[in-house]
Amino acid sequence: MGLAEIWQYRELLYFLAWRDLKIRYKQTFIGVAWAVLQPVLMMAIFTLFLGRLVNVSFAPLPYSVAALAGLLPWNFFVSGTTSASDSVVSGQALVSRVYFPRLILPAASMLSWFVDLLIGIILLFGMMAVFGIAPSWTVLLAPLFLILAYFTALGVGTWLSALNVAYRDVKYAVPFMMQLWMFATPVVYPAVLVPERFQWIYWLNPMAGVVEGFRWSMLGGPAPSSRLVLTSVGITLALTVTGVAYFKNTERYFADVI
Repeated sequence: MGLAEIWQYRELLYFLAWRDLKIRYKQTFIGVAWAVLQPVLMMAIFTLFLGRLVNVSFAPLPYSVAALAGLLPWNFFVSGTTSASDSVVSGQALVSRVYFPRLILPAASMLSWFVDLLIGIILLFGMMAVFGIAPSWTVLLAPLFLILAYFTALGVGTWLSALNVAYRDVKYAVPFMMQLWMFATPVVYPAVLVPERFQWIYWLNPMAGVVEGFRWSMLGGPAPSSRLVLTSVGITLALTVTGVAYFKNTERYFADVI
């Protein structure tokens, strides 16, 4: 069943995604403004320390705009993966009482982060206007890279959510893993800084292709190599298929273990 079963229960998927979105910003002081504040603060910090003090450059692009373009898909991936990894355990009341495809829990928890991503993209367009960067036809390809980010998060998130049911320390390991993963992804530095002899290992990271592709589609510049994009697609496909298969193989034990 897997993804086809999710489509059959798509109304429940949308309901859970909307519920997660409302819970995330309920009783917060600035509400949805957190979707703007987080990437802006991260962009400012990296611009100061890497762009100014270390002189990392995305020339001819302004460092701040290029960094924001990398942070948006990365933050979406991290937020989606982190929430998906804890989705089954946090949804134990539903899991233990009523039947529905359990795969909907990680899928819905990630879907809710598209709202934050959309707000961030509007911010990026605003910064592009300030710096005089006009979008080209390549902006039409940006959704494809974001879909790739979603399925990468789905693959990793389903693996982690199933493992988290049996091993609760997975929840504490995920933030540390995401921090390490970020340094292996060209989010706040250009991929050309990676020595050529390490490039083949570097491109095994599917988020490298996502970030480079999204930045190129939004801001222009040199296009990512077709080998990089195809490698990212292949690894994402492998992560998604194996993650869903492992999740489906273990979900019958969730209610007992939780």
